[in-house]
Amino acid sequence: MKRVPENLLVFSHLRWDFVFQRPQHLLTRFAREFNVYFLEEPICDVAEDGESYLSISKREDKLWVLVPHIQSGLAKKEGVNLQKLMLKSFLKDKSLSDFIFWYYTPMALEFSREYFPNLTIYDCMDELSAFKNAPVELTYLEKELLTRADAVFTGGHSLYEAKKHQHQNIHPFPSSIDKNHFAQARKKMEQPVDQIGITGKKLGFYGVIDERFDYKLIGEAATARPDWNFILIGPTVKINPDILPKNQNIHYLGGKSYNELPAYLAGWDLALIPFLLNESTRYISPTKTPEYLSAGIPVVSTPIRDVVKPYGKLNLVSIVSNSAEFVAAAEAELNKPKEEWLNRVDDFLSTKSWDQTWSDMMDIIRNAMGRKISVPLSA
Repeated sequence: MKRVPENLLVFSHLRWDFVFQRPQHLLTRFAREFNVYFLEEPICDVAEDGESYLSISKREDKLWVLVPHIQSGLAKKEGVNLQKLMLKSFLKDKSLSDFIFWYYTPMALEFSREYFPNLTIYDCMDELSAFKNAPVELTYLEKELLTRADAVFTGGHSLYEAKKHQHQNIHPFPSSIDKNHFAQARKKMEQPVDQIGITGKKLGFYGVIDERFDYKLIGEAATARPDWNFILIGPTVKINPDILPKNQNIHYLGGKSYNELPAYLAGWDLALIPFLLNESTRYISPTKTPEYLSAGIPVVSTPIRDVVKPYGKLNLVSIVSNSAEFVAAAEAELNKPKEEWLNRVDDFLSTKSWDQTWSDMMDIIRNAMGRKISVPLSA
């Protein structure tokens, strides 16, 4: 079997510091084996007469975040050319035989396709082409990436079913869990300052509030049950915040760090997954589902396919389709005994962890290296 390279260069459409999710969970673990370089999309914050540059910041012993800072107002082609130059400079004097390229976004091929590393991985965590404002060229760039990838991972089973015919070495890896972190919420924890003054039943959500979020359902439920408090944690992006419901019992607490989440969860009576059913949610596998459950909190969700199966079918999560069903299901969840349900939750989660996901991915990477035919690598 060929030696696994020492370096992992990750091309991401997500910011490392935005929301702690799948990439961060996985890559902090991959940093046990590799030097991990997380290359973000550019930030256009350089004056028109200024010089573009690549910032590199060390976050852990073997993990660095790379951010291209480019001039504002550039045409797309000029921006791509600058990224090519930055990548060329970063890889200067480095051997591609000692690199794995890991793609979260096919768009990165626009400036990286001339390189042929030892191994190429595509972690397809979402159907990005279905998201709001998705670039039109994303679809054909993904097809190109699928021809180059040695292994493909998907963010859930629905996405796997949709793409399994497109690659010979594709594997589903749905959202997993850091059980010890979220299990803290099962113990008595000091309530955060911005939540401690909210009395009565608390129904909570954390995540990005964007075009996937069913704000109408939340508004209707909050109107129907003014005695319940709806705690919404997370940044609002890609939608106008003015359209969000303004009921007095809806509390927008903004973004919180990953480490802060258990303390908020500890004060909730019910957790929510209120996503719309649209193209951007068709294949999602919400990480928050096992996280809520690990915290020991009952969950009510709209019928997202990767929540319905397995969580809904196993009666671990209540599935609803509208605000009337939501209110009824929430009422039932708030009043039912938890012990038997919690035993079933713990049994289901016993084999789930990000450590296990990382270990399984490492096995696939090693096997892919073993199948690699030695060919000259070029820069």
